[in-house]
Amino acid sequence: MLIPFGAPMIGAEERAAVSDVLAGPVLVHGPVAAAFEQAFAAFTGAPHAVSVSSCTAGMHLVYFCLGYGPGDEVIVPAQTHVATAHAVELTGARPVFVDAEAGTGNIDIKKIEAAITPRTRAIAVVHYLGVPVDMPLVMTIARRHNLFVLEDCALSPGASVDGVHTGLHGDAGVFSFYPVKHITTAEGGMVILRDAKLAAQLMLKKAFGVDRTHSERKVPGIYDTVALGFNYRMSEIHAAIGKVQVKRLPGFLEQRSKNHAALSKALGDFAGYSVLPAPNTRLQSCHYCLAVLLGEAIAEKRPSIMAALTAQGIGSSIYYPQPVPRMTYYREKYGYNPACYPVAARLSDRSIALPVGPHLSTADMHAIADNLKEIIKSLLL
Repeated sequence: MLIPFGAPMIGAEERAAVSDVLAGPVLVHGPVAAAFEQAFAAFTGAPHAVSVSSCTAGMHLVYFCLGYGPGDEVIVPAQTHVATAHAVELTGARPVFVDAEAGTGNIDIKKIEAAITPRTRAIAVVHYLGVPVDMPLVMTIARRHNLFVLEDCALSPGASVDGVHTGLHGDAGVFSFYPVKHITTAEGGMVILRDAKLAAQLMLKKAFGVDRTHSERKVPGIYDTVALGFNYRMSEIHAAIGKVQVKRLPGFLEQRSKNHAALSKALGDFAGYSVLPAPNTRLQSCHYCLAVLLGEAIAEKRPSIMAALTAQGIGSSIYYPQPVPRMTYYREKYGYNPACYPVAARLSDRSIALPVGPHLSTADMHAIADNLKEIIKSLLL
């Protein structure tokens, strides 16, 4: 049996698209990246989309364009990938962490307002495992305090709140196309937003702050630099994969939904774990994975459980290994108070993420559930 946690769904059309780029004269600053931006904007309903070299680069670029720096603060979920915090930290601003809510793993909206200070400039939210944050509640707080809202949508392409795609409730949404995500470009990301002026700044500053692309230069090699910027561009090769992948995304999402439903049903109620519930109809998940939360009595057995799954050919993972403020860099720089992040710690220390990706079938879901139950039964004896 081989049931990997994630596998990029690369087919003949993606390979052909890459070959077409390699056969041509343009590998960066070309039309394929622009076409991918248009296609992703159309899928999400975004007025503007800006391709970048990674989700982390996209988040950092947004904050950079906003001018954040030392003395500024951004509210960040404690339960997230470290990149969400790094994007803030790299500007010189300070991430201020907020605990998770138990039901979804998302930022605890009820605790956001208490974390706001006169130095707060923005709120970053993360749609944990593809389950969207209740964005209207976040936006009410943000508007009351005149704060920018960045949605970390690394795990949420296809997710929506009240019928509006994630990334379009806040002021900017940033997506990841890492190999095991919903779609891949091998490596890359995308920023979507409604603000045309900010979109233009992102386009300018992702490419060194240079005032014209190669195709816009009347004399080759002649250009000006009008702003400080980075090399955060997406290549034509990466974009060629993404342009095909976004066409396949609806099918990927459909299979993920079927797999998630099948696995959730097969796991059922069982001693030793609980299943993080699916959201309500307002909050439409895109089912990155399914997380089970081990009970206290068996939580310390998690390494043995995951090793046993691996021995059966079943992939699993942990999202995320620690609350970010407990990680060495942030703990040593800012200190760590366990009482501030009990839910994030419980999710990090007791959860197991199980695969539901489109590379798997509903039969695989039953195999995962059956094996997990047998493994836990043996440990409970």
